[in-house]
Amino acid sequence: MTVQDIRAFNRFYTNVIGALDYGRHLYAPYTLTESRILYELANSRRTDAADLRAELSLDAGYLSRILNKFEQGGLIERAPSEKDPRRRRVSLTPRGREAAALLDERAREAVDSLLGAVRPGDRSRLAEAMHTIRSILGDGRAAGAEDPEGRKDADDVVLREPGPGDLGWIVQRNAALYAAEYGWNADYEGLVARIVADFAQDHDPHLERVWIAARRGAAGPDAADGGRGRPVGCVMCVRDEAPATARLRLLLVEPGARGLGVGDRLVGAVVDFARGVGYRDLVLWTNDVLGAARRIYQRHGFVLVAEKPHRSFGQDLVGQDWRLDLRATGE
Repeated sequence: MTVQDIRAFNRFYTNVIGALDYGRHLYAPYTLTESRILYELANSRRTDAADLRAELSLDAGYLSRILNKFEQGGLIERAPSEKDPRRRRVSLTPRGREAAALLDERAREAVDSLLGAVRPGDRSRLAEAMHTIRSILGDGRAAGAEDPEGRKDADDVVLREPGPGDLGWIVQRNAALYAAEYGWNADYEGLVARIVADFAQDHDPHLERVWIAARRGAAGPDAADGGRGRPVGCVMCVRDEAPATARLRLLLVEPGARGLGVGDRLVGAVVDFARGVGYRDLVLWTNDVLGAARRIYQRHGFVLVAEKPHRSFGQDLVGQDWRLDLRATGE
C-alpha cells in the first residue's frame, strides 16, 4: 500500500459522505462538530467536558464556546460532577434530546439510502471491510485494547463463510456447550448433526448461508486453519417449509467471545441477508432457558408467537417460536 492508495480512498470516501449530505440539510441548523457533540451526549456515558474533549479531539476553548451556545439555546444543562466536583457534568435537556434524535434519524435515513444501492450479498463484505480498516488504523476501541476481563475487542472478530472443518466445528461446539451449560444429552448433538448435514448435502447458495464468527490473530497463517482465524460463533439461514420464509438456526457464541456484540452481528447478518434476497418472514425456534439469545432476537424485532412445554435433550423445556416480518422492519 502507498500514500497514493490512502489518499485515493480518502477522496472516494469524502465524496460518498458528501453525497449523503447533498443539499447540506443533514446537520442543519448545526455544524458537523456540533452534531457530533450532540450525538456523544445522547449515546455516551462520558458526559463531562473533559471526556467530550478527549473523545472528539477538540480544542478546549472551541468546545467551551459550543457548550455555551447549547446552554443558551436550552439544549444542555451543566452541573458539578457527582464523582469529582472539579469537573462539570454535561447532560441534554428534553429539547436537546429531541434535537439529537432528529439528527440521528436523518443520518439513518441517509445511510439507508446509501445501502439501498449495495447488493445484499455484498453487505456483509462491506461491513467486514469497515471493521478491518478500523481495527488496523485504530479508533480507540479498535486499537487492540482488551476489556476488563482480558478478552480481545469485538473488532478482532470477523464474519466469514465456512471453510473446511467449520461445519464439523458447529456440531462439536453446539454439543459440548449445551451439555456443559444446560445438561443437554446426545439427542441435541444428533439434531445439530442432521441440520448441518442437510445443509452440506443440499442447499441453495443464493437463498441459504452459514456465517462463522472468527477471531483474527488467534492462529497464524501457517496454522491448520489457513489463517482464517479461530471460530468463536456461528449461525445459519435456511429455507423454511412456509412460502417466502427463512429460518434462523444454530446461533452460538463461545463463552470467551460473549459480551462483545458477536451474537448481534450474527443475527444482523441473517436479517440483512434474508431481507435482501426477498424473504418475507424470518422465523426461529428456541427454548426459554436461552435468555441471552432471546434478548438478541428481541433487539432485532423478532416477536414471540407461540410457546409449548416439551421434553427434549434429557430436559424439561419450554420451546418458543419467534417471527420477524421482514417487510415491516426494513431499515
